Amino acid sequence: MVSGLEVRGVTVKYGPTVAVDNVSLRVEPGTVVGLLGASGSGKSTLLRAIAGLQPLSAGQILWDGEDLAPVKVHKRNFGLVFQDGQLFPTMTVAKNIAYGLGKLPKPEQKARVEEMLELVGLAGYGDRKPTELSGGQAQRVALARSLAPSPRALLLDEPLSALDTALRRRLADDLARILRETHTTGVYVTHDHQEAYTIADYVAVLDEGHLLQLDSPEALRGRPRNKQVAAFLGYRAFVTEAEAHRLGWRGTLGTGEVLGIGPASLQLDSHGFEVDIIDQTLTIDDWEVKVALPDGQTATVSSPSKVDSLSVRVTLVGGAVVPA
Repeated sequence: MVSGLEVRGVTVKYGPTVAVDNVSLRVEPGTVVGLLGASGSGKSTLLRAIAGLQPLSAGQILWDGEDLAPVKVHKRNFGLVFQDGQLFPTMTVAKNIAYGLGKLPKPEQKARVEEMLELVGLAGYGDRKPTELSGGQAQRVALARSLAPSPRALLLDEPLSALDTALRRRLADDLARILRETHTTGVYVTHDHQEAYTIADYVAVLDEGHLLQLDSPEALRGRPRNKQVAAFLGYRAFVTEAEAHRLGWRGTLGTGEVLGIGPASLQLDSHGFEVDIIDQTLTIDDWEVKVALPDGQTATVSSPSKVDSLSVRVTLVGGAVVPA
């Protein structure tokens, strides 16, 4: 039985700079692990190391227990998808997808290309050139080309980051469906929390080359390992159980725990606790209202329209349980 991909104690250095520091994780067959972190966190460097594009300073990359150190990039049978797609502009879409299928007879290549176009929602686009495609369509073609040879793993480096927000969200949903339908083993690099939660079965949070936490999206959001992880995930205020109850929360905390308040933790409630408004910002979805909590910390609450008053009433409906 295939054991999948294993990163074991991997360290990557650029001269004296440590880009990835003793990271270990496992990607089980048929699952996707998201590497989530800010710019410079080491996530893309780790992906390149897995692909064989970046030499290791220490540690091992293994597939099914086999050390891949002596295996060249093109022999690892890993599909790669990058931010710009890297399609061949002079080839048709069909020829781009068939690029890695040279060992198959022509009829089988054609059938596989049609299958991939259907999978990514571009049936009938085979004769077009990449220059005739939108950014989202081009990334679908890049995905189809990477999946066509049936790689044992797929490595994706921020493939949606160049797209606008609305399109990125739609394609993230489509990408998650495609990866699950094909039972793909994957590593997905992103700086976007929602993308990671949508696409990945497990999310690894990286910061300055260190792996801070590896967990399911649900566990990561509900119980960050520490305040550093919680803050990166958007939990900026941390309150005691007494303060949480004052804001209407009905849960309980253990000894030495606090509740992290994130973007969706507070809801407008005409019967809730009154808090002062500090600022308001219009976002793509709603108005983000910044408020002052009773203990002096700040948090945000979403409103469908701008609030024409100096205060609002809110109720704390959830949060992340974090060690104090």
